[in-house]
Amino acid sequence: MNKKAQGLSLTTIIVAAVGLIVLVVLVAIFTGQMASFGIGISRAAKAELATLKLDYSTCHPSRGMETRFLADLDKADEGNRAVVINSFERAISSCASQGNEDSCETHFTGEYEDLTCAWG
Repeated sequence: MNKKAQGLSLTTIIVAAVGLIVLVVLVAIFTGQMASFGIGISRAAKAELATLKLDYSTCHPSRGMETRFLADLDKADEGNRAVVINSFERAISSCASQGNEDSCETHFTGEYEDLTCAWG
């Protein structure tokens, strides 16, 4: 009786190893790109904040409001981005309506009710 070797051939093992290496490389590239994508979104939010800061007056949203705006904008999907931006624009207007430092620094806006405006 003639018995042949059983198991995987050398070619099959080599093809599987190359396939595994390619898969690992693709995963590494993809996860690296996903990290860059998150950075891109954060940069877009900061650019939007810089644009909105052009409308600041002497009394303007505090850093806490800005931080919350950036976080909300990062989390917002495309449909809610306009809502988040409009909310911050209302906060800018609400702060700008304060005429002196005392009223500014104690003024709470409707959108960011637990944060006050800043003077200067």
